Parts: sequence; structure tokens; C-alpha cells
Amino acid sequence: MTARLLPGKPVAERVLADVTARADALRARGVTPSLATILVGDDDASAGYIRIKQKQAAELGIDSPHTHLPQDTTQEQLVAAIRGYNDDPAVHGLLIQYPIPGHLDYDAALAELDPDMDVDGMHPMNMGRLAVGLPGPLPCTPAGIEELLAFHEIPVSGREVVILGRGATLGRPLAMLLAQKRPTANAAVTVVHTGVPDWDRYTRRAEILIAAAGVPGIIQPEHVKPGATVIGGGVRYSGKKLLPDVDESCAEVAGAITPRVGGVGPTTVAMLFRNVIAAAEKAADKAA
Repeated sequence: MTARLLPGKPVAERVLADVTARADALRARGVTPSLATILVGDDDASAGYIRIKQKQAAELGIDSPHTHLPQDTTQEQLVAAIRGYNDDPAVHGLLIQYPIPGHLDYDAALAELDPDMDVDGMHPMNMGRLAVGLPGPLPCTPAGIEELLAFHEIPVSGREVVILGRGATLGRPLAMLLAQKRPTANAAVTVVHTGVPDWDRYTRRAEILIAAAGVPGIIQPEHVKPGATVIGGGVRYSGKKLLPDVDESCAEVAGAITPRVGGVGPTTVAMLFRNVIAAAEKAADKAA
């Protein structure tokens, strides 16, 4: 068996086409959508991620003001930068590039963000909204995985989904998202993690297996139910080389699988900009 590939690029293209149309509609109302970013320090990878987001924003017709703070920035200075954007009516979304220097408290900084401007969907209030099913910005990678499954017509409702990984940015919010009562969710979701000695007992029964552990190569063919859908959400980097959780040999067992490169990643970026445009629309409607 050779698995059907589930690329993320066409998913992202469809989402971003919708974002472009909505951005055009906002500009027709005299509103230019805006995503502000804050970078602390001089980490090359983080600076690169900011440039990618700015380039994508320009292609979508979204403004992208940016603040670059020095490595020795204090917590008070970071909070002041966040509050400055919170109070700027021309800014609709705000992203604090992670990681930040170790002497700073990221969670405390995140809590200062206006929840409606939280395009990463990670503010405690937005995680609470997700938990109880209220509308709000969704965490980008979980939302991207749901969108990818829907785009490729992988049935989710009523099926057994196993997520390997319980992290706050992926495993936990994804479990809440896929368990909700919607046509593209409504699954029986099990969350397991590497602290469970026999975690593979759970993954081998999954109809949809989502790797979110951040442990390179942890998912091998013997951990996959034949014919299952396998989604590689967790990755690490060795220098510039991407090391996914799912070994490529799993394609010989799975029925469908995301590619090593170009799977979940493009959908994550697309969901970020979907959150930006939704925040801009909400602000425009409130101001009207």
C-alpha cells in the first residue's frame, strides 16, 4: 500500500483566496486590515518567520507594522509595546513572535494582548472560548489540520482520532476542536502522550492518527493501523533541516498521509491570516 498524499498547499490557497476577497471588501469600506508583529532579540529563525509573514501580508493587501525590541528588553518595555498596539485602532491583529529571551515571561506578555487581536488563538480567554464552544480566534495549527482533513474529504465525524501529544499549542486545543459538534469534527478523540509507556496501543487503533509530540521519527509503520489517515503535526529542526514526528516509511502502511514538507505548515500560515481578517471585520463592524 502506498498512501495518498494530503498536501497543505491547495488548502492554504483556497483559504487565502477567501482572505484576499474579504480584505478587498474591507478596503472598499475604507478599512485596511493590519497585522502587527513584535520580535524581541536577534534570533535569525524568528526574524525569518516575521519576514515570511510580512511578505504574505503584502500579497494579501494587509498592512504589517513591526516592532523589533533589543535582546535586553525588560518585561515592562515589552508590555508597553503590546499595549501600544492594543490601543491603535488601525491595528487588528497582533503576534508576539515566539520564543522570546529567557528572562522574559511569555505567558504574562500574552495575557496583556487584547484577546480579539490574538491571531495565534493562544490567549487564555480564547482557549477558554474554544473549550466551551464560543466563537473566537482559533489556534492556527489545530484549525489548519481540521481544514486540511475537510479539504481532502477525510471523514472525521464519528471516527476514532488519536492525538499523540498534549501540548498547549497543538495537542490539547486540537482535541477540543475535533470533538466539537460540527460536520468537519464530531470525532471520538483520544489524547495520549510519551509519558504513557504503551502509547502505541492507542495509535494502532486510530482511524485518524495525528502526531503532535515534537519527537522526530516517533511514529513508525508498526504504530499505524493499516489504511489509517496519518497527519504529521509535530516537528523539530536540526539547523535548517525539518525533522517530522512521522517517519516517511509510514506511507507504506497508511491510507492517506501528509507529506514530510508542505503538509500542515502552509495551512497554519493560512489560518493565521484568516484570524487577522476576521479580527479586522469584527473591528470594522463595531466601529460602523
